[in-house]
Amino acid sequence: MQRPGDLGLVPEPVSTQVPGGSVLLADGAGVGADPVLRPAARWWRRVTEDAFGLDLVPSATDRSSVVFALAPDLAAGGYRIDVRPTGLVGVEAADLAGAHAAAQTLRQLAGPDAYRRSGTGPLELPVVRMTDHPRFEWRGVLLDVARHFLPKHDVLRFIDLAAAHRLNVLQLHLTDDQGWRMQIHRYPELTRTGAWRHESTVGTWRTGSKDGRPHGGFYTQDDLREIVGYARDRGVTVVPEIDVPGHVEAAVAAYPELGTRKHRSAVRTTWGISQDVLDPSEGSLAFFRHVLDEVLDVFDAPWIGLGGDEVPPTLWRESPQIVERAGALGLFGPDSRPDVAQLHGWFVARLAEHVSDAGRRAVVWDEAMSPMLPRDVIVTSWRGYAQGAAALDAGYDVVMAPEQAVYLDHRAGEHPAEPIPVGFLRTVEDVYAFEPLPEPLAGSAKGRGRLLGAQAQVWTEHLDSARRIDYATFPRLAGFAEVAWSPRADRTQGSAASKEFLSRLERRHLPRLDAYGVEYRPLDGPHPWQTRPGVQGYPRDLAAETAVGGWAGMGGWRDDGGVENLPAGGPAPETPEGDG
Repeated sequence: MQRPGDLGLVPEPVSTQVPGGSVLLADGAGVGADPVLRPAARWWRRVTEDAFGLDLVPSATDRSSVVFALAPDLAAGGYRIDVRPTGLVGVEAADLAGAHAAAQTLRQLAGPDAYRRSGTGPLELPVVRMTDHPRFEWRGVLLDVARHFLPKHDVLRFIDLAAAHRLNVLQLHLTDDQGWRMQIHRYPELTRTGAWRHESTVGTWRTGSKDGRPHGGFYTQDDLREIVGYARDRGVTVVPEIDVPGHVEAAVAAYPELGTRKHRSAVRTTWGISQDVLDPSEGSLAFFRHVLDEVLDVFDAPWIGLGGDEVPPTLWRESPQIVERAGALGLFGPDSRPDVAQLHGWFVARLAEHVSDAGRRAVVWDEAMSPMLPRDVIVTSWRGYAQGAAALDAGYDVVMAPEQAVYLDHRAGEHPAEPIPVGFLRTVEDVYAFEPLPEPLAGSAKGRGRLLGAQAQVWTEHLDSARRIDYATFPRLAGFAEVAWSPRADRTQGSAASKEFLSRLERRHLPRLDAYGVEYRPLDGPHPWQTRPGVQGYPRDLAAETAVGGWAGMGGWRDDGGVENLPAGGPAPETPEGDG
């Protein structure tokens, strides 16, 4: 009997038996499926036909070589695969999500050639019996298309790669200071003006280096419906994010009346955090309710992202009208004076209610949590672990996404040629060692909320193409995917699990990525053509920042007490995303 690790599956299944031997699926083999599971069976049949030059024929289950059947005894999202020496391939799934996961596993079992778009057989599968199910229901990855626009076909490819690792949520960061990427029929200037900037900063904004090259692009609503449907056919839910009330310079460039300053300016060309935030007025609320109505029409996800991160109140404090508005709304500080900082939570809460009224749930970054935030909102904890624990304790469902562990635009190594090295050093082993809610925080959260899962982030200030995204994302996303799917284990660096994963990754999984055409970062450092000579990054020291703020409670770059302490009009300190 072979060892399960010899199959090289990523993520690793819960239970696998490999008696030895293999079977061939012949041209013309029948594929049958329960009606509920047909989308997953259809996807597997099509990619397998393309890869091996076969015709696999839809047929009745009692005459099929491959059968996808429902099994209600399995855990949600779970599946069983039984490849028998007789040549029969049985897939049992608890639901469609489980069938999608099983289809991805079948593809991995067929070897690297299964990841090619064209080929000739044979289609060979090992004799195997396995039972599997996900650890978390939310296994997400965020893709930032606002900082650098990614053409639609590259977004579809990214979805394929996320699904290949059994991730089931893609958070699409559609709007930010540097670009608005979603067509909104009611407000055409959002893309006519807000989707374009006249140049971009290259590397850290501290160098002042600009490329002088216009950049932009946006997705039509039909494009986004296609993206949603394409992802759905692969078991992935697309969560749109419209970031408010900060990170809105692109929107304000299109409609200056939305801003606090009320003057027209260009779309932001540099990174960091802008002090130009929305005027939290009734007009701004009405505007973004209309925007969300179109978002809700295009996206079928049960969750809608509202951002809510990094909202400096400096300009609000300088505006008598906004100070008066805070008082009129009953937002007072301990000194009984109007507290404009509370307008942040008030504004996000009003839009969260609008999303809830439409039968969906809002998703916000952890800064948006306030006593005003409705309890059905999901909180994504990016600044550290303590914020997630506090949200759980307050009764919110939480997705853990701490920048100290799972920001994949952070540098992946200390190689001297590392391209645009920003953020914390996060190697493959570091990401694989991520535990979404480690002790003692797991014990400190009283459990009134639920830990839904975890999410990795791919921010794109310094990732200006699909090739750069490949380099930053892979193979670290494979390590993250195993954390989110497979049972909890000791994955610390140097552990038996970590060593076994690295071996499995190098021997079995990287060849799959090679076959698919992923330009991942080699484990020993970048290829010469992956370097960016002369472009400065901004590395951060995790140990030093942890010593100041504590690992669990670190709040991104906020080692000075908060963004509001910045000089008015000056550039904000930079995190690799610029925000959370």
